[in-house]
Amino acid sequence: MFRKRGPKMTDDQHKPTDTAEATAKTVNEDGLDVPDTEADNMAEDAETAFPGMDGLDEGMLGQVQEMMAKLERADELEKENADLKGRLARLATDFDSYRRRTQEDVNAAQGQGVSKAAEALMPVYDDMDRAVTMGAADPAKLIPGMQAVQGKILGVFAGLGLEATGKEGEAFDPQWHEALQVVPGDEDDVIVQVYQLGFRMGDRLVRPARVVVSRKG
Repeated sequence: MFRKRGPKMTDDQHKPTDTAEATAKTVNEDGLDVPDTEADNMAEDAETAFPGMDGLDEGMLGQVQEMMAKLERADELEKENADLKGRLARLATDFDSYRRRTQEDVNAAQGQGVSKAAEALMPVYDDMDRAVTMGAADPAKLIPGMQAVQGKILGVFAGLGLEATGKEGEAFDPQWHEALQVVPGDEDDVIVQVYQLGFRMGDRLVRPARVVVSRKG
């Protein structure tokens, strides 16, 4: 049996159609044949699956930069702290040395002051010794001799910067005087008797005078 031949195909029928051209394969950069439609679909799928990727990357980069800045600031603060600790240690050492030198100077000054005071009082001791020797032979001479010694002692005190306070007839001043007793008198607050002479050095009280004060009845 013979099959019936169909109509003969023309040259136009041998050409690819527009649909075939739309599905033609293209070569990508890696040399792989990927249809254009599939490549477009992959880009769309990536945008759909990871929306806002650009903004996310910028946010993460900003956080990383902020953390790096904080770490650098922490290093700077640690260095400043170490420097301050070193300076504090040096200041403490310097202050301890200064305090030790000051105490040594104070001790030396005190020792020198005591030495000068004792040296000034040595002639007084000599006068007192002579007065006692003379009084032993003639008691009447003892009082003038002791009065002379007393005057010399006051002179030594004056040379040391001491001033006597609390004499009879002087106005009572509680800053320098201590009233042991109050008795009737013609005037108020007048020293009428001295139990113990007081001394001051400028505006500083060394020893208050112990006195009896008058008060109008």
